[in-house]
Formats: sequence, C-alpha cells, structure tokens
Amino acid sequence: MEETRRPPLSPALLLVMLGGELRARLERDLRAEGLSLRHFSALGHLAHQPGLSYSELARRDGITAQSMQSTLLQLQDMGAVERLTAPGRGRAADLKVTAAGEQLLGRCRVVLSAIDAELTARLGAEATDGLIGKVLQLLTALAAEPSEITPGSS
Repeated sequence: MEETRRPPLSPALLLVMLGGELRARLERDLRAEGLSLRHFSALGHLAHQPGLSYSELARRDGITAQSMQSTLLQLQDMGAVERLTAPGRGRAADLKVTAAGEQLLGRCRVVLSAIDAELTARLGAEATDGLIGKVLQLLTALAAEPSEITPGSS
C-alpha cells in the first residue's frame, strides 16, 4: 500500500491562519465588552500619541479615513475620546483620550492579556518568549526589506 505524503506546511500560511483565529477571538471577547478591535487600536494609538489625524490613524489600521472617522465618532459618543478643535472641512482633528477612554483601554488590555495567558498556558513561558522573539525578528526583517517577489514571477 502506497503511503500518502502530506504537502509541506507553509509557515506563511500557518501564521495567516493563526492570526485570523487570534483576531476572531479578540474581536469576540472585545464585543462582549461592547468594544471592537478598531476601538482598541484607535484608543491605544491616541493614548500613546495624542493628536494623530484621522488619516494617520486609518493608515496605521489599514482602513479608510472615513471608517476611522466613524470609529472615532463612536468613541466620542462613549465619552472615550475628546475633540479639542472645532470640526470643519479640511481642519485637522486634535483628539485625546479621556479618563473614560483610559478605562476602556484598560478593559481592552485585560481582554488581550487573557488571550496572551491562554497562549502562554498552551506553549509554556519559554516557548512563548521564543515565539515573540522570532515573530519580532520576522516583522523587523520584512518591514526593512519589502518583498521583491511578485505573484507569478517564480
């Protein structure tokens, strides 16, 4: 009887699959708190660097400025973000995270910490530290050297 060989595993595809699973879990757990990953991201960026524009926040999240504006309006309605400048066409928004926003950001971080703890429990602390190091190494290398490979060129 001939043995069926499994094709080699693709590290890129495995990382994409893992990222999708972790993103879905984070979104689900944040949704239970009445929040989203976009809320978490916008709050985190603004807490670290107040005054970022809609466009810059959108670029960092890989979404349109209009989508980010919608996210920030939701955060303003929650009292999590305050606009320090009057709205106006073409006018830069000067946004800052409020005390309520800091509390929401804290809740987001608790959700993320629970997922991190689950990963560490499954892998062990040493393997988790090694994984973090390797992923950071890959992210740094990939950011420094954009891919020269285009689909169909191999």
